[in-house]
Amino acid sequence: MPVSSSEAPPASTLPSATSPDVDVLRRQDPEIAEVVLGEMGRQADSLQLIAAENFTSPAVLAALGSQLANKYAEGYPGARHHGGCELVDAAERIAVERATALFGAEHANVQPHSGSSAVLAAYAALLRPGDTVLAMGLAFGGHLTHGSPANFSGRWFEFVSYGVDAETGLLDYDQVRRLAREDRPKAIVCGSISYPRHPDYAAFREIADEVGAYLIADAAHPMGLIAAGVAPSPVPYADVVCATTHKVLRGPRGGMLLCGSHLAERIDRAVFPFTQGGAQMHTIAAKAVAFGEASTPAFAAYARRVVANATVLAEGLAAEGFSITTGGTDTHLITADPGPLGLDGRTARGRLAAAGMVLDTCALPYGDGRGLRLGTAAVTTQGMGEAEMARIAGLFTAALRAEGDDTRRVREEVRELAGRFPPY
Repeated sequence: MPVSSSEAPPASTLPSATSPDVDVLRRQDPEIAEVVLGEMGRQADSLQLIAAENFTSPAVLAALGSQLANKYAEGYPGARHHGGCELVDAAERIAVERATALFGAEHANVQPHSGSSAVLAAYAALLRPGDTVLAMGLAFGGHLTHGSPANFSGRWFEFVSYGVDAETGLLDYDQVRRLAREDRPKAIVCGSISYPRHPDYAAFREIADEVGAYLIADAAHPMGLIAAGVAPSPVPYADVVCATTHKVLRGPRGGMLLCGSHLAERIDRAVFPFTQGGAQMHTIAAKAVAFGEASTPAFAAYARRVVANATVLAEGLAAEGFSITTGGTDTHLITADPGPLGLDGRTARGRLAAAGMVLDTCALPYGDGRGLRLGTAAVTTQGMGEAEMARIAGLFTAALRAEGDDTRRVREEVRELAGRFPPY
């Protein structure tokens, strides 16, 4: 479970180079063992600041590596296409019960293999090819499934894009309403991958009702904060909520769907048999573990620290000269423009990576270049607190200005900081 900012988790919970599992892999397939051990080392001696990543608990990892991975289970509990599913049926029922209780939903489908798979199923349940959909534009933080021409969404549906206010960077609800009235979409999607503020789900619901549209919430990023009660929930407002089970939620990589009971059958049929085959039962069991962990007071405290850390880190980066989109954050996520420091996002990301700080780039609304997208979920799981966030902000600037030996010195500082807070 998450730890306090003053107590890092013990390294003994991480499988070591001499643990039985790794020893078996080393004997059987030394090439892949080398990759696994290398990745363990990379995660342990650098700062994982990718907003979409986190460290799962050892219990989640145990479920992922269990014999449940061997079971074929097409269908749903009590109605499988394969025999011998009594126990995996129990695992899926537990996951569904925990998800509906955690998020206050009438129905949950925990089978989607990813967040994109969940969005695909939501579209399949509610739309038909050629329907009009209103969603956040990719240039403003929308996801590939929100209408990218390279994605199924942009090829199968007619997307209209809304954006943010040019001065504040905040969602422009007047624009959303105007576009909805003009284009009469079949569905409106609220959610993004790089908007650091809470959406007004009630406002989206009002607009959707005005034009007779479904409301789909893509809550992949804030879902862990929603579980902890530190972010508003879309469940009371959206017809369907799509999400991932990793990120702040700290579960396995995968997706989920929440909806009212009146849409349950349509959603379930859209997942199986329409868009997916057999469920990954080891992953579903790991989701159940994560939902159980997320229902505890310890997780709520962790989520509050995630947000507090993001606020401090955003303030520290602003003090170092970065331009922070929307002026701050309400969540785990920060988008920052290194332009005032004389660098574009891609160059900045490369220099930070060389110093051991791993993050992404993102589109900058109304900008020509790319900014930096980072998050505090993983470093908070490691036990880092506000003092460490202030230090990381300083390391950012040092890394961006460093060359040669100076870059190596910053890298050693990062390695020392990460070493004091092992992820397991």
